[in-house]
Amino acid sequence: MALSEELLEVLVCPKCKGKLTYDKENNRLICEESRLMYRIEDDIPILLIEEAESF
Repeated sequence: MALSEELLEVLVCPKCKGKLTYDKENNRLICEESRLMYRIEDDIPILLIEEAESF
């Protein structure tokens, strides 16, 4: 199950409050401004800055 469009519209990056982009192929939420990727586990976004991956 993918994340709903409604959820994606309200989610923001916890670090900069910027827009997140959903990468369906890698099942990640990406913040271009903070250059962080947040994983999604069991359809739940893990929006913890300390667990995000830099790119």
